[in-house]
Amino acid sequence: MKNPLNKRLPRELKSEFGKYFIIFVFFVIIISAVSGFLVADGSLQKAYNDGFTKYNTEHGNLELTNEASDKLISSIEEKGDIVLYKNFYKDEETLDFSSTLRMFSQRDEVNKPSLWEGELPEADNDIAIDRLYAKNHKLEVGSDLAINGVTLNVSGIVALPDYSTLYESPTDLMFDNDSFGVGVMTKAGFDAISDNHIHYCYSWQYNSKPSDDQEEKKVSEQLMNDIQALALEEGNSLQGFIPGYVNQAIIFAGEDMGDDKVMFVVFLYLTVVILSFVMAITTESTILKESSVIGTLRASGYTRGELIRHYLILPMLTLAAGAVVGNVIGYTLLEKFMAGAYLGSYGLPTYEVIINADAFVMTTVIPMIIMFLINLVTLVSKLRISPLRFIRRDIGKKTKKKAFRLNTKIPIMTRFRLRVIFQNIPNYLTIFIGILLADVILFFGLGFAPLLNTFEKNVTDNLLAENITILRTSDEMFKTEDPQMKEMVLSVFETKTAGAEKAATLSLETYDTGYKAENVTIYGIEEGSRYINISHEKGSVTLSTGYGDKYGIKKGDTIKVKEKYGDEIYSFKVGGFYDYPATIAVFMDRGEFCEVFGLDSGYFNIYFSNEEITDIDDLYIMTVIDSDDLTKTPRQLIRSMGNMMVLFKGFGIIIFSLVIFLLAKLIVEKNAQSISMTKILGYKNSEINGIYVHTTTIVTVLSMLIYIPLVDRIMALLFKVVFMEYSGYFAYEVPPTVLLKVFGYGIAVYAIVALILDIKVKKVELAEALKNAE
Repeated sequence: MKNPLNKRLPRELKSEFGKYFIIFVFFVIIISAVSGFLVADGSLQKAYNDGFTKYNTEHGNLELTNEASDKLISSIEEKGDIVLYKNFYKDEETLDFSSTLRMFSQRDEVNKPSLWEGELPEADNDIAIDRLYAKNHKLEVGSDLAINGVTLNVSGIVALPDYSTLYESPTDLMFDNDSFGVGVMTKAGFDAISDNHIHYCYSWQYNSKPSDDQEEKKVSEQLMNDIQALALEEGNSLQGFIPGYVNQAIIFAGEDMGDDKVMFVVFLYLTVVILSFVMAITTESTILKESSVIGTLRASGYTRGELIRHYLILPMLTLAAGAVVGNVIGYTLLEKFMAGAYLGSYGLPTYEVIINADAFVMTTVIPMIIMFLINLVTLVSKLRISPLRFIRRDIGKKTKKKAFRLNTKIPIMTRFRLRVIFQNIPNYLTIFIGILLADVILFFGLGFAPLLNTFEKNVTDNLLAENITILRTSDEMFKTEDPQMKEMVLSVFETKTAGAEKAATLSLETYDTGYKAENVTIYGIEEGSRYINISHEKGSVTLSTGYGDKYGIKKGDTIKVKEKYGDEIYSFKVGGFYDYPATIAVFMDRGEFCEVFGLDSGYFNIYFSNEEITDIDDLYIMTVIDSDDLTKTPRQLIRSMGNMMVLFKGFGIIIFSLVIFLLAKLIVEKNAQSISMTKILGYKNSEINGIYVHTTTIVTVLSMLIYIPLVDRIMALLFKVVFMEYSGYFAYEVPPTVLLKVFGYGIAVYAIVALILDIKVKKVELAEALKNAE
């Protein structure tokens, strides 16, 4: 025989439809957002990883001064056990966009393009350009693109696997999708472009790829030495060499994707916990309203377990329905929106939406478990009392002989409001928690852009020098035993630029910090430097303030750094800090630098200067870093995460609105009998609103005022946790206007909720006072 209690479910759903519908909508919103992100993230990662094979991505590339002869190519392939492919390119300035366009000849064997739109080039004036470059400059299939003396037709939109991240140079600190782009042309079209800016680049693939990065480091270092020696024998020389495992243009996107997964999942579970508590509180209200019915059912023989299962059905069905609809929306509409966060930053290949079992478990199974456990504990606690107490509507944990005494000197309306608060403390506590969660989400959406603007300001205000020129020197040049040869070789790196100061640098990575390893720039500074004033005891080093603040390092502590692709670990005692807030860096004397890292005592590879160095040939300059390079990071993050911040802001407003409305509505419904009685006594609707709705208003406004500074502290901790996975240090510094905006949004949203509650109070009937009268 079917359980007769199930016949009550449609009636219960109808009577509380507004409550269940609001919670259902909320679950749809949060689950669809997280599901869409997880599906997009998983699908893009799979497309990226499969692309190495599908598009035959290179294992590395090198650049020679001149085109290699067939003999040199054969010698390199035999010596290195590799296959070389021509991958020549020409860098040309675009006339309309003040940017550099890197053009390749059509690729059929290695680094094959992934076609997003249009067609690959067929005519000599056709070019297929990178999707991001096209988007940022509003180019589409059929557009004209003017370079020096030539107008090209955009025949297609593509992604190149060796430029999934648009790094113009391997030494760039950050990629820039605006000022640099790539494209492919037909061989005839490529040859027709002037060779003034041609680069003789060759891609290689190993016949037997090394098993890991450490082995590849050894193999690639030997390969570089062999190629240099073979090239010199033919009067050629090696101008550039970068293995795939360190090529940021290839690996950066893959390393970045997936880092945001934890943030979204934690965000989902926090929201589910809040909504589960909201559901549990509303279920408590239902139990109170139906207490006499429950007592009768228990006295008639229904077990506590049967009632618990009955009251669990609607909450679980609400979540299940929200999960189904949310996953459908996440897999369709929001998947594209979430994918846009990555596609707005990286030149990823075309992809297919992949059914993600992990996403289903995280967005459906685990929330169902959370909802079940929280509501189960609540129901077990509430349904533990005897049937007789249910019939008497005495379901409190402790029976109070009389109400909490209030001083009679307190005005009657104030005492009335205090009574409302005391009687609804659980509901108001949930409002507190809901406001806190909503404010955190809203604050994140509003505070992210100002945070990055502050980061950009910190960078520009604390430059080591206006220009940092990194040279193509090597330790072998300094250690040659022939003094004349040494002087001759090093003379090409000398400059007469006023104020230019020699220094040394290398890049290691953090070690044993408890977080993902990140780059650490080590600087060897001239004694008495005019640019960087450091002071520490011998045997110790000076850290950038960004390094110290990010990892909580103090003077006297010991730090460890490690070779990126080796086993050597270095330990340094911290002797002080240098005001350099956005970068993870270590400063030491140049002499000590050379001694620690086994370099020649005269070694240097950078110049600090406030003027551009123009008397060193570009062939011997690896890169020049200025303020524009250092501020690429915040600009790129704002561009790539802008849509995400809009989502957070919108979701913060929605969660605030729904939680406040749901719980405030519950307070009105719970006190419906009292509201009806006050109407009978002659109170006007405006006066009743002053007691019930305005009490909630006071609690809400006070909560926001209390939470604004608390949210500020919480966000400081959250930002530190979130950005621990990012290179560099993002100091938490947001202007007070953001706090005011959060408060302003909250007040505006609650004003709308209060109007709805006013209408709700007006609808309470006078007959309500006669119901459940004892």
